[in-house]
Amino acid sequence: MSADEPVRTVDRVGLTLLHRQLENICDEMAVSMMRTAYSPIFSEGLDFSTLILDRDGELVATAGINPAMLGASLYAATWVIREVGADAFGEGDVWIHNDPYRGGSHMPEHMMVTPVYVDGAIAAYVGNIAHMAEIGGMSPGSFAAGATDIYQEGLRLPPVRLYRGGEPVQDIWRIMLANHRTPANSWGDLHAMLGSLRIGERRLKQLFAERGVDQLNQSFRRIQDFADIFLRDEIAKLPDGVYYGEDTFDDDGVVTEPYTVRLALIVDGDELIFDYSRSDPQAVGPINAPYVVTLSASLNGLLYILGRNIPVNAGLNRAIRVVAPAGTICCVKLPGACVGGQTEYQPRVMEMVMGSILGQVVPERTAAASGNTSLNFLFGGTDPRTGDYYAHYHFEGNGWGGRATADGNSAQIVPHANCRNTPVEVFETRWPWIHESLRLNSDSGGPGRHRGGLGIERTMEVAGDTITVSALADRARRAPWGLEGGGEGSRTRIELQRPGDADFRSFQDHYGLASPSKFANVRLHRGDRVRLVSPSGGGYGEPLERDPADVASDVREGFVSPATAERTYAVVVSEDGVLDAEATSRLRADRRPEGAR
Repeated sequence: MSADEPVRTVDRVGLTLLHRQLENICDEMAVSMMRTAYSPIFSEGLDFSTLILDRDGELVATAGINPAMLGASLYAATWVIREVGADAFGEGDVWIHNDPYRGGSHMPEHMMVTPVYVDGAIAAYVGNIAHMAEIGGMSPGSFAAGATDIYQEGLRLPPVRLYRGGEPVQDIWRIMLANHRTPANSWGDLHAMLGSLRIGERRLKQLFAERGVDQLNQSFRRIQDFADIFLRDEIAKLPDGVYYGEDTFDDDGVVTEPYTVRLALIVDGDELIFDYSRSDPQAVGPINAPYVVTLSASLNGLLYILGRNIPVNAGLNRAIRVVAPAGTICCVKLPGACVGGQTEYQPRVMEMVMGSILGQVVPERTAAASGNTSLNFLFGGTDPRTGDYYAHYHFEGNGWGGRATADGNSAQIVPHANCRNTPVEVFETRWPWIHESLRLNSDSGGPGRHRGGLGIERTMEVAGDTITVSALADRARRAPWGLEGGGEGSRTRIELQRPGDADFRSFQDHYGLASPSKFANVRLHRGDRVRLVSPSGGGYGEPLERDPADVASDVREGFVSPATAERTYAVVVSEDGVLDAEATSRLRADRRPEGAR
């Protein structure tokens, strides 16, 4: 098989098997990180990704753990290699950076990359990207909703060597750990990342020994070519044209004005142009997106619709072009704040691509909006049980949108990330909180032929003297949208009840904040109670088209109350979930429009 043989004629089974081998290496790297990390955001949340790159620094394979990092996976390591030059990568060197203006997504996510040497030359690279739980900045957890520039968001690292020739560069370590509020955890998490690199390096060297450097790198190129051809074939099935969509964020946490992203999607043969040039100027607060986040949102939205079993690598980037002018909310310009772009902007834009735009072309493949916020909740303080400082970054599950074939999932993290939230048991053993309840939010799913998934309601009490909390979320003012006649989902609520208060009220009401869902550095005290209510998914299809048996099942499961079943779905169900078919038939006949009878 010659090096220039067209990829359409090569052994696709062989390429698939090789790609599975590479993914298995990435998965083994990921398991190593999960099992050796100090912070729950790694060990429980799985907020990281692992990478294999060819000798030119182009992505070949990645673990299927966190799609949110796709854009950074395509650019972050490649940027370092091209900025400092391949000659700067000696054997045993490890480079690190977290700069959103150098191919990174947001500053908590740190990228490491190391070369894989075979016979004295670089044959490939392995890397990882992981969300560090604490990197300094103006708020514990390094997710400041009140930040107005990048310098308030934590310690920003340009590409620097963390290891040189297999030995740690102590000056860099000292700078990093002196600026993190929880240096012991940072030390452990960084070493978990380093350990995963060593595993990837060892496994890749074994693969090179089995197949040969030149043959394997030719296969890397063919895997990338295959992804390019696969995606082009899928794009070519779409009708040519220009499709428009937009979505609006509640606010940016600093000012009360909404911000709108506007997209013109141009389908031209087997290529796509995502044109965001009509979007609003960059926000004052931290909801802006670096370019790679907009790229990631565009690709993820596309792949959710078109990319069945497509290899994720640099070949995906050839058939698309993303136009995002610097200085807009879609491509933040230095020194704009942008920590919320990855968690709030990306899922909103991804679902705008999926639902309101590609939904015009292939509605049977799309879904209504999910709750569509990570509902980031950050906190830190001194643990009264140990005297040690702690900090944690928590994200919350919400409801996903109904789709043409099924109801939306309940209580899951936003669809652009496969992360898991932190279990109650970990919450209460690691930090001074006591949970009163964690449950699905009944009646919250957007009504439709296929119901939106339910959000959650978490109520917990402060068990320490003082905790400093911050939040960065959206969907508090604008509900998730439905599709094909489906209803809206429910909104975000972040609420506080102090001892002696009759009920919960929003943090905004308590403190006169600009935003109901974005705030920083609020000090809570023992006995204060916090309630996090995540949004639900929108519904798909007309609610009166929902099978009455499914509505009755929802009542039995506690997803829908009998009153909502009757009011919204025109289904009569008893308190114990028994369907009254005759009463339902009469009620639905009365509710249907005249022409539909």
